[in-house]
Amino acid sequence: MTNRRCFEALDRSLRDIISQINSQAKEIPFGGKVVVLGGDLRQILPKYHMNYSFILMDQKIPALVNCIYPQFEQKYYKPEYLKERAILAPTNEIVNDINTHILTLVPQEDKKYLNADSISKCLDTCNDADILYPVEYLNTLTATNFPQHKLVLKIGVPIILLRNLNQSIGLCNGTRLIVTNLGDNIIEAIIITGSNIREKVYIPRINLTTRGCKWPFILNRRQFPIKMCYAMTINKSQGQTLTNVGIYLKKPVFAHGQLYVAISRVTSKSGLKILIENEDGTCGNQTRNIVYREIFNYI
Repeated sequence: MTNRRCFEALDRSLRDIISQINSQAKEIPFGGKVVVLGGDLRQILPKYHMNYSFILMDQKIPALVNCIYPQFEQKYYKPEYLKERAILAPTNEIVNDINTHILTLVPQEDKKYLNADSISKCLDTCNDADILYPVEYLNTLTATNFPQHKLVLKIGVPIILLRNLNQSIGLCNGTRLIVTNLGDNIIEAIIITGSNIREKVYIPRINLTTRGCKWPFILNRRQFPIKMCYAMTINKSQGQTLTNVGIYLKKPVFAHGQLYVAISRVTSKSGLKILIENEDGTCGNQTRNIVYREIFNYI
């Protein structure tokens, strides 16, 4: 059985070779060459991590979205509608699944923004760093409060800032906005939270650097410091006040205070909806809460 990395290497090699005579081959799998794969499905299947996202798309996520975002197609662009609701989840993986699903419901053309990744040269790194960590690999990396390699947006979607840009006009980390125009190198938006509500602002690409990550290098990424926020992580929701909150616990919370933060974002009990998923995929009615009792000894 051949490792998948062999096929990835073959794919990249064929793209590089064929693109010398056909520039479009760089964007075509295996450079446009026909590759025939075969195998015996009666044998033991390879081990892999099950991806349940297709199940979630068919059942749980749409149900929660319809509950928190009713009449979405008629109100998707209204600031007063978007600023008072959000779906919260413990991890970025779950949040990204929800945001991707809701984005497909917005009746607008999307625009894709790709970043520029590189390894910082300010520290002592090996001379072969560029070979060991190619750009294709760097593009797959994500970190806390770090924008994704490929940012897909539409006019009317809510976004949240991941960095302080200009505090005097309300562009602070955690500020939520609605996209009003998508340029090639700048994004126009209006602020929907804070003290500068309805102010029109412009968000540029900036250089972002990872600090304190487990990687053996520092990653430099040039991208818009934003993320869609139909759904957001529980940690990122701190400081937000909402009237309609959906909490999706596909996995239990993993840190002290997370469940409290999630529940306390909403202003009334009637505006809170919680969806708990058991390990077998069924819906549950209880979840784990994490409390470090030692912390209270110092109060």
